[in-house]
Amino acid sequence: MGLPALEFSDCCLDSPHFRETLKSHEAELDKTNKFIKELIKDGKSLITALKNLSSAKRKFADSLNEFKFQCIGDAETDDEMCIARSLQEFATVLRNLEDERIRMIENASEVLITPLEKFRKEQIGAAKLLAFLQGLFTFYHHGYELAKDFGDFKTQLTISIQNTRNRFEGTRSEVESLMKKMKENPLEHKTISPYTMEGYLYVQEKRHFGTSWVKHYCTYQRDSKQITMVPFDQKSGGKGGEDESVTLKSCTRRKTDSIEKRFCFDVEAVDRPGVITMQALSEEDRRLWMEAMDGREPVYNSNKDSQSEGTAQLDSIGFSIIRKCIHAVETRGINEQGLYRIVGVNSRVQKLLSVLMDPKTASETETDICAEWEIKTITSALKTYLRMLPGPLMMYQFQRSFIKAAKLENQESRVSEIHSLVHRLPEKNRQMLQLLMNHLANVANNHKQNLMTVANLGVVFGPTLLRPQEETVAAIMDIKFQNIVIEILIENHEKIFNTVPDMPLTNAQLHLSRKKSSDSKPPSCSERPLTLFHTVQSTEKQEQRNSIINSSLESVSSNPNSILNSSSSLQPNMNSSDPDLAVVKPTRPNSLPPNPSPTSPLSPSWPMFSAPSSPMPTSSTSSDSSPVSTPFRKAKALYACKAEHDSELSFTAGTVFDNVHPSQEPGWLEGTLNGKTGLIPENYVEFL
Repeated sequence: MGLPALEFSDCCLDSPHFRETLKSHEAELDKTNKFIKELIKDGKSLITALKNLSSAKRKFADSLNEFKFQCIGDAETDDEMCIARSLQEFATVLRNLEDERIRMIENASEVLITPLEKFRKEQIGAAKLLAFLQGLFTFYHHGYELAKDFGDFKTQLTISIQNTRNRFEGTRSEVESLMKKMKENPLEHKTISPYTMEGYLYVQEKRHFGTSWVKHYCTYQRDSKQITMVPFDQKSGGKGGEDESVTLKSCTRRKTDSIEKRFCFDVEAVDRPGVITMQALSEEDRRLWMEAMDGREPVYNSNKDSQSEGTAQLDSIGFSIIRKCIHAVETRGINEQGLYRIVGVNSRVQKLLSVLMDPKTASETETDICAEWEIKTITSALKTYLRMLPGPLMMYQFQRSFIKAAKLENQESRVSEIHSLVHRLPEKNRQMLQLLMNHLANVANNHKQNLMTVANLGVVFGPTLLRPQEETVAAIMDIKFQNIVIEILIENHEKIFNTVPDMPLTNAQLHLSRKKSSDSKPPSCSERPLTLFHTVQSTEKQEQRNSIINSSLESVSSNPNSILNSSSSLQPNMNSSDPDLAVVKPTRPNSLPPNPSPTSPLSPSWPMFSAPSSPMPTSSTSSDSSPVSTPFRKAKALYACKAEHDSELSFTAGTVFDNVHPSQEPGWLEGTLNGKTGLIPENYVEFL
């Protein structure tokens, strides 16, 4: 029940009942006054806390913005660059949110504290508490909208982190394996050095109070007979003085009974009087130093392959084995999950290889492998045979060149350089590589069933086809770029193997193209996942190139060992009048990611999770491999995009556009939405 009303007529009577009622009203006013005081106090505390929170979040955002990732190696993958940019993106979102919070705080005193003070002193009912609550709700709604807008970037970042984590796991296992090998046999995994011998030695030095043994890091070069001694400081773990170099005259092993130390030898120098007595770390270490200084050859790591070499060759038997394995996979197991990633039992794999490599069975024309062999055994046999070759299929001498190509700034340059390198390979290597890449493209086309995307296949075949000659930590750090090379070969196999590469650009032209690319403004929403899009180009230059290709294909087909004789699918009719055969990928500005990116988030590594992926390009003879030559078509948006300029269209995922056709802007299409015509990023749509 509420308080009874105070009647004016009761004031005149001044009855005890009236006085009791008056006291209850006064007590309620005192209670309300105290409540408002507490409310004002709590309101000020809230504003102070919000200011402190905003200041802390802004400082946190500044720290995120200033932090820079440092990666091992001389280049970063697209996923690593995306992760590095993510901190700046997070910082921007936090600053935006705190700007809204500051606006709310600035109005809090005016709409809440001051009216409450006045309300308490003058009258009840004037405080604008509702206005403050409305401002608070507006702030949280703004945060919700920011989170919604940030959703697309967060999805891409999640996939990039997943891809990077998968690569890290693979790299870590390789490093741990190398570390274990080096612990078990350190001499066999010794790094090739410019020095004949190097390592720590204790050098005897004469002092006023006697002699002392000082630890030095010593190097010896046989050609110049130069011994360099660098003093080592035990406390700091670094250099302890100036280097000293002497020219070797002779080296004599020190007898054990002639000195109190073990493993010693005496060195005489041409340019220093007296004898330098040195102590090695062990008897074996002294032996190596003695052999090096006597002019014997140094112990280098020959980097022997783990697989037996010389038993597998790129001959008719080798091609027959690979064809039989591919035929079995494509006819019986193309949809098996984890294809090529799940390995077979080693004993079964070796048994199958011994059957396939038997000259009697290899010469048979039968192309089927018996159904008793599991698909994982067949795929493991194919990979094992490639590892058994005397050298990797893409050759040691081109390994560094392929890695450098994968580190180029934009996708167009990467594809062009790898295209040129592939055509520098020996003919049989190139034919085998073409056979394999055509097969892997078919595997990737069925990635929804087998979960083996282009990225997954790159992880599996990169170390096999591009293994380095020397097994080092630096080489392991380049595995991610080996994988990217294989991804590019799979995605662009038709262009790389069926067309003649363009003349390589000079250094000046490359520098100019990169400068133009970096100066150009990136189009809006250009940092999101790409889908495949092909445009039709038919020029005299392309026709001339096709005629050259046909003549080269005819000359190759005359070779009985040619891979082109084994499959008609590898000889597309380049002179056909079918407009689909002239399809090439559109040239894009550097601001747009390549099509598709070798480390595209659309192809996360199996088996963590599956993400939407663009369809793989199929053979040029397929009628479904590219859009038809109709100039205007319908297209559906795969992702949402907000326009940054009046000439662009804003849309959500699933939007359907009319009259879509290529525009004059590279990387953009032109289409109509609700009667308005504007630009659409070509990597955001698929044609219906």
